[in-house]
Amino acid sequence: MIEPSGRRERKKAATRQKIADTALSLFLERGYDAVGIREVAAEADVAVTTVFAHFASKEALVFERDQDFEERLTRAVTGRPAHEPLIAALHREVRALVRHCTAEGSAPVRRMIEGSPALREYEESMGLRHAQALAAALAADPHLSRSATACRATARFAIDAYALACRADDPGATVDEVFRMIEAAWEATAP
Repeated sequence: MIEPSGRRERKKAATRQKIADTALSLFLERGYDAVGIREVAAEADVAVTTVFAHFASKEALVFERDQDFEERLTRAVTGRPAHEPLIAALHREVRALVRHCTAEGSAPVRRMIEGSPALREYEESMGLRHAQALAAALAADPHLSRSATACRATARFAIDAYALACRADDPGATVDEVFRMIEAAWEATAP
């Protein structure tokens, strides 16, 4: 995530993080469905309007790094060194993102998400949006010369690799296995 440069931006970022941390703490302590936005706002010592100024919905409080996730994936395509193959860059980035979702202490959050239909639905819609952004980045790269279908499928498979690995007993092996398939499919679509 890019660090805010000005004082105002830093204060906004700090407030956003405080709200997200407070919400997650309350959700884990009392259950996602048992906590309302008003309670989050009161505990974070901000107005309800401030919560909604930073987060579009209650579900977004759980996935507060959503925008960073999408930016990292698209940057793996657009910001990779000229000599680095695309699939290797995506593989590396997805592995790094999986380390975050499987880090020590993440299991309670994963259980909370899995136990809530609203959070699972939000996560799925987020994945679709990330796949669209990643597909657009792939399609925009003139050096890749793949069809729109190949770009969309590759993007979706990369997002699915992340989702599967976050739930797997061996996340690293899962990412590696899926990316071997992605690489084979990507190579098969070469002009």
